[in-house]
Amino acid sequence: MRIKQQLLPFLLAGCLTTSVQSQDINSRAFQFAEHQTKLLLTETAAAKKELNKPKLLSPRTLDKNGKLVLVSSKDWCSGFFAGNLLFLYEYTGDKFWLEQSEPFVAGMEGEKTDGGTHDMGFKLYNSVGNAYRLTHQLKYKDDIVQAAKTLITRFNPVVGCIKSWDSRKEWKFPVIIDNMMNLELLFEATRLSGDSSFYKVAVTHANTTLKNHFRPDNSSYHVIDYDPETGKVLHKQTHQGFADSSAWARGQAWGLYGYTMCYRETHNKIYLQQAEKIAKYIFSNPQMPADLVPYWDYDAAKLSGQPRDASAAAIAASALYELSTYSKNAKSYRKEADKILTSLYNNYQAQADSARGFLLLHSTGHKPAHSEIDVPIIYADYYYLEALLRQRRIANREPVINTGGLLKN
Repeated sequence: MRIKQQLLPFLLAGCLTTSVQSQDINSRAFQFAEHQTKLLLTETAAAKKELNKPKLLSPRTLDKNGKLVLVSSKDWCSGFFAGNLLFLYEYTGDKFWLEQSEPFVAGMEGEKTDGGTHDMGFKLYNSVGNAYRLTHQLKYKDDIVQAAKTLITRFNPVVGCIKSWDSRKEWKFPVIIDNMMNLELLFEATRLSGDSSFYKVAVTHANTTLKNHFRPDNSSYHVIDYDPETGKVLHKQTHQGFADSSAWARGQAWGLYGYTMCYRETHNKIYLQQAEKIAKYIFSNPQMPADLVPYWDYDAAKLSGQPRDASAAAIAASALYELSTYSKNAKSYRKEADKILTSLYNNYQAQADSARGFLLLHSTGHKPAHSEIDVPIIYADYYYLEALLRQRRIANREPVINTGGLLKN
């Protein structure tokens, strides 16, 4: 990874030296995001026309030749681009972005009945959920509740968790730390429907994950395999990390974000304490680089030549801003989140008019499978924009979580 000259003094001194303040960076980052996203819209339309595959909906990444990779609504990353467009609408109030989001949101609505995936939150909540939050259209409300009904069909009360993959024959009932992110859909469905069954499933899943996924140092396993008949833990492993015993960077960020969100929804202090413990593990880790953008796995970082994961940093920054509103460590968490966004802005953003319109470079998707290594990935951009929005709300003394109603048709 090439390090820009303006960041070298910061890396050498171990302290932040930048000519622009956080609010200045925030404004400039959104100006850049608007410019780049217009390019990504153009590139996406051109790629769809060239490929002549109408089922391809959203941009995901770039391939080894720099070509745009599009995915259908079935892909777990399919809802993020709609969310990015809606974040730009939320920031600017410009209905151009709302109009641009509509076909991408509409393309996701059919996924509300897909019981073959655990990623209903990533797919539906980040697209349709954001659309409902900002427009209050009743059709989106119905979609959210139906998606939650579909998701809880994967819940096994004996195990106490929502099942992850169906296609991995080596595991009987795999549950991944990523699944914590899909619980937000269930909490929202309880609010919208009054049906507490969604809430109960979410809390049970969070409790079971808390019991089995975390090591004594509060790092997380990626995959826990359960016996679906007895609920017994069969294996503790990884799929995308360096080793079964290692701390996959994005997995740690999913846990931080997930338990922060669970505290927001339940006010259960156990979840707040767990989020704080995860934050301590991440930011006191000796393998964390000075710019707070981690290598793809904290244990793999001990080896030379390992790629960074900007997506893990963006997820963590967004989580930290929310966590700062609940914790006594508020000042420290905001300082770390600000530092991450400054690093991403200064050294991980693409150049304008490059990367087909993606915002961040240097993310790592699935290194053991040699997939999406050191490339732009759409979910990195999503959490980057979300973190920037949260940073702005805090600066403006607004609630860090926008529950909707600020922008309407």
